[in-house]
Amino acid sequence: MRVFGLLGDKRVAKSLSPRMHNAVLARHGLDGVYVPIAVEPTRVEQAVASFKTLGLAGVNVTVPHKEAVAPLLDSLSAQARALGAVNTIVFRGVEMVGYNTDVEGFGEALAQAGFSPRGRRALVFGAGGAARAVVMSLRGLGAAEVTVVSRTLERTRRLALDLGARAEKLEQAPALSGAMDLVVNTTPVSSRAESPEMADLALGLKLGGGCRLLVDINYGRGRTFWEEAARGQGVPFMNGLAMLAHQARLSFKLWTGVDATAQEFVSALESVS
Repeated sequence: MRVFGLLGDKRVAKSLSPRMHNAVLARHGLDGVYVPIAVEPTRVEQAVASFKTLGLAGVNVTVPHKEAVAPLLDSLSAQARALGAVNTIVFRGVEMVGYNTDVEGFGEALAQAGFSPRGRRALVFGAGGAARAVVMSLRGLGAAEVTVVSRTLERTRRLALDLGARAEKLEQAPALSGAMDLVVNTTPVSSRAESPEMADLALGLKLGGGCRLLVDINYGRGRTFWEEAARGQGVPFMNGLAMLAHQARLSFKLWTGVDATAQEFVSALESVS
């Protein structure tokens, strides 16, 4: 039996990735299992070093380890190297190779929602590995301008410099939002309990000026303040389930060679809001 895993911190216990991948493995008659691997940041290097010894067949990487894992691998795809972030580890002989399927997965999720970034302006919250993938995806799909805001301005500026975006202070987001066609949250914060300050900021966004879509890449949390902000101003909203399914399909193909459809992954999530 082949063993696949999801490397994250204690939050992986709530991830829907095992549910998706195990359903698709069974559907295609593959002898394998996909399991969560909870590792705290101080032990990521030890965990990655153990993967070969354990004989894992493939690993996804989620917050907060996407950037930390990159320098620990034997090689990176050109895209993962440009991002400095990895969400998929593929084992090729004795080598561990890092990929990032979030870039294409996010683009496919936007297409599913009927939104094309070409010529549009986007505002992205966050400056971590997921934000880097989203910004690269938007730039590659022809967005006219991508503005990034986060709590750490230095990190925001580094991302903007690396990927051709514009960096602004987080508190400027409400003023900036009126000119945006797309707003994307890539931070792990979606509920008032997690951050009352971020909730107030999101609910202060001015989306009625022409915003066509608000995306929160988090999922499985019921109605969040991001959705409340969108619905309250008549803006279409999409959570992270579509992106999750599309990036999972791409990872699955890298590991198994099987080109499963996105719908196979979505079907495993149909009862999840």
